[in-house]
Amino acid sequence: MTDVLRRGRASLALSFFAQGVAFALLVTRIPAIQDRYGVSDALLPVFLAAVPILAGAGSVSTEQLVKRIPPSRVLRWSQPVVLLALLGVGAGESLVVLGVSLAAFGLAVGALDASMNMLGVSLQRSYGRSIMLSFHAVYSLGGILGASLAWVGAHWHLALWVSYLPVVIVLLPAALVGSRWYVDGDAGTGAAGGVAGEAATGEAAGIVFKLLLPLCLVMSFAYIGDSTVSNWSAKYLQDVLGSSEQLATVPYNVYMVTTLLGRAIGDFGVRRFGAVVVVRGGAVVAALGFAVVASAPGPWVGMLGFTLLGLGLCVLVPQTFAAAGRLFPGASDAAVARLNVFNYVGFLIGSPLVGALGDAWTYRGAMLVPMVLVLVTLVYARSFDTQPDRYGGGHERPHTADVGRGSNGL
Repeated sequence: MTDVLRRGRASLALSFFAQGVAFALLVTRIPAIQDRYGVSDALLPVFLAAVPILAGAGSVSTEQLVKRIPPSRVLRWSQPVVLLALLGVGAGESLVVLGVSLAAFGLAVGALDASMNMLGVSLQRSYGRSIMLSFHAVYSLGGILGASLAWVGAHWHLALWVSYLPVVIVLLPAALVGSRWYVDGDAGTGAAGGVAGEAATGEAAGIVFKLLLPLCLVMSFAYIGDSTVSNWSAKYLQDVLGSSEQLATVPYNVYMVTTLLGRAIGDFGVRRFGAVVVVRGGAVVAALGFAVVASAPGPWVGMLGFTLLGLGLCVLVPQTFAAAGRLFPGASDAAVARLNVFNYVGFLIGSPLVGALGDAWTYRGAMLVPMVLVLVTLVYARSFDTQPDRYGGGHERPHTADVGRGSNGL
């Protein structure tokens, strides 16, 4: 393996880590943001919904941008915007500043997520074996650190900008320096090779959408499950299972830790058993986790369910991106950008869906809906087949693949 690839992998992992920290610092301090700006309970959902909607727009825009510039350049400049927008959220004084900062954060995070995963898919192709889960494991590690820093800020009643500024001071220059070693692959949107390379018009475009649709659905289902945990685990443990307020904060942390562990070893599972087996296993474990949560007699059994959810859901998103890259080898950048939009679709649907069902029915019953959706993944598992690249199962490609152009200079 060349030094170029190793440096590219390390620098991209740093980008995933920085994004995990930034996103966790934003979403875990929403109550503090609401208090700082005096955002009413009625207006808060508007602000929260705007971020994933704009992120979807950013992802769609990235599909067009990478036709003209490499994904590494999109990532190089979108990551600083995300970090500076986070600081703007923490340091602003008016609703206008909050709105502008969140809009910049949403648009930039859509471009960042899309371009990060584009580079991850192309690096996996160059390595000739599954490495995608390792990038998302680093993202989970960043999320754990970000949530821990947010807890420190809340515990010591630090101003938001005091919590955010040191993180930006450290991560912003590190990300800019690391961006010098990003590696762009050969996954251009116009290249031949794969059905998507022919998708300029009519019937071919319909074929592309038909092939990508199962992965889009799996991505949405995975994020519906993820947003259910992040938005409802504390309330569920406290209000439904009768835990203390302190204990109710534990499930999400446990979920993040098990997500990290599952992703850390997931690539080995893909190499040994293949992507289809790993995805099916993840879906079954996640569904079992929702079933345990829905039927739990008390908080400790409920936490066992959330633990299983972390182990099951953690493999679905990285493998969905990887599958898109294999399915459209000549146009994986475009496929990843389109697929990434359904990340935000799932996030937008998940929390309101569970809340509405919980109010209209019961929260125990509401947990069965994401359980069923995750199980639908089994129907689409064949879309994750590793043909023709055949990562894993003793059929890895040689490690001498052409890596395309490097990204060395700002």
